[in-house]
Amino acid sequence: MTGIRLTAPAPGWSIDADVVVVGSGVAGLTAALRCAAAGLATVVVTKARLDDGSTRWAQGGIAAALGEGDTPQQHLDDTLVAGAGLCDEDAVRTLVTEGPDAVRRLIATGARFDTTDGGDIALTREGGHHRSRIAHAGGDATGAEISRALVEAVREAALHTVENALVLDLLTDAEGRTAGVTLHVMGEGQHDGVGAVRAPAVVLATGGMGQVFSATTNPAVSTGDGVALALRAGAEVSDLEFVQFHPTVLFLGSDSEGQQPLVSEAVRGEGAHLVDASGTRFMLGQHELAELAPRDIVAKAITRRMGLHGTEHMYLDARHFGAEMWERRFPTILAACRAHGIDPVTEPIPVAPAAHYASGGVRTDLRGRTTVPGLYACGEVACTGVHGANRLASNSLLEGLVFAERIAADIVADRPRAGAPVAAPDSAPAPLIAPESRTAIQRIMTRGAGVLRSAGSLTAAAAELEALHEGAASAVGTAEPKVAVPGVEAWEATNLLLVSRVLVAAALRREETRGCHWREDLPERDDENWRRHVVVRIAPGRRPVLRTTRTEAFGPVDPAREPDRAAASQTHPADVTEEP
Repeated sequence: MTGIRLTAPAPGWSIDADVVVVGSGVAGLTAALRCAAAGLATVVVTKARLDDGSTRWAQGGIAAALGEGDTPQQHLDDTLVAGAGLCDEDAVRTLVTEGPDAVRRLIATGARFDTTDGGDIALTREGGHHRSRIAHAGGDATGAEISRALVEAVREAALHTVENALVLDLLTDAEGRTAGVTLHVMGEGQHDGVGAVRAPAVVLATGGMGQVFSATTNPAVSTGDGVALALRAGAEVSDLEFVQFHPTVLFLGSDSEGQQPLVSEAVRGEGAHLVDASGTRFMLGQHELAELAPRDIVAKAITRRMGLHGTEHMYLDARHFGAEMWERRFPTILAACRAHGIDPVTEPIPVAPAAHYASGGVRTDLRGRTTVPGLYACGEVACTGVHGANRLASNSLLEGLVFAERIAADIVADRPRAGAPVAAPDSAPAPLIAPESRTAIQRIMTRGAGVLRSAGSLTAAAAELEALHEGAASAVGTAEPKVAVPGVEAWEATNLLLVSRVLVAAALRREETRGCHWREDLPERDDENWRRHVVVRIAPGRRPVLRTTRTEAFGPVDPAREPDRAAASQTHPADVTEEP
């Protein structure tokens, strides 16, 4: 344990449970339903409402080998290619072999997917897939349908839920084992203010961390709270440098905050053109597929063009579609654009890349166990080894589903018990970051660790982030007006800063270009030296400590609990060298 914790009031109320699940997307609710069905007292804690997580915004679908002629092996092959040499093959094999039945169980729970005239699940194809294996609902509303079905199931099961609650820190017993979480409930109700859920098993399913950047497709609640909690608790994170950017997100201005509207790849698929202010199609000659090149290539080209012209966005021109096609084919995107004063029928859409998905996260084993006993993670907050350096389209919902089921099975089999929570080791609380620093953090990250990176940009970002950290630390115990007051905005800003510092440290360490990690100063993929994972933990002195594995093998989180991976790691031992 690091002894590091957020500055917060002592809990004023508590709930006892067997399991507490933090998050209410596909991963969190699936884990909670399976645990409750096995008779475990289960509490679901979520930052907003039950249906307000990232899952509901998923447009494309969920990938699984469900179609005639498709096989888990083919799905595995496609996933390994997309992951650019860094996928853990054991984790991917688990995903693709257990995925089809997991989707069928999701349907049994109540999710209604689109079907063919013959009644079979309708399957489509997305980038990187060699087969049609994407199940979808409501056309482009798959996440909303999955969320609806799971939320209804949770309410029918009468699970204890705590909404509008920001998780703060992990509770542990005298042996260092998980004993629950502290949290802050925002608003009046059965619980209010800071409290605790005491449980020997904690499942983190808090989603992504897109809000570390100025623009993201993630909802406003995605401030990296789960990764930050895990780091403060002493858990390892892995591959945090691999952030997938979506190239075409509606640009709402440099000062815009919160979730940005996505302009789907399907618009380009129907023939829209990317142009600069002069109307030049700059993707021509960049790639044989022009605007339909892979996401990372398009995002990189847009960012370079913005730098060349000194602008903050490019344009997506689909005026040639005409009003009828816009209204029939893309009514949701049309409505979103018009809500922000842009009419795609008569003018080009301003777009810029935005953070979309975190391939890395809290390092887990094949049962979702982290390096802290009793703490589990699944979904986007976790790094299972499935995604490697770049997520294959529509694997995210499946990963959350499959590994949530595995976590529930492990908790049910283990029936963990913990002692009473004890006070954290003697250590001053982490200095709180002033809420107004949030925008500064986002701009530093966008400028220094966005789509295009280099040693210079990352070093500058690291220095600026460190200055914010040191400034907050030096203000503690003084009467300076910049001392932050405990509260949701300060806690979120503090989490954002911690996650940003670790992400930048990992990106600096990875001296190559691979997947969605682009180094302008090191543009080539270097398998000899960098086909390996960057693993980070936080030392008691609050400094990120990094190590790299010797190979792409993910390795066990605890050799005693995971003998199969431990045996494999003897062939490919971890690099024990650590750097502050």
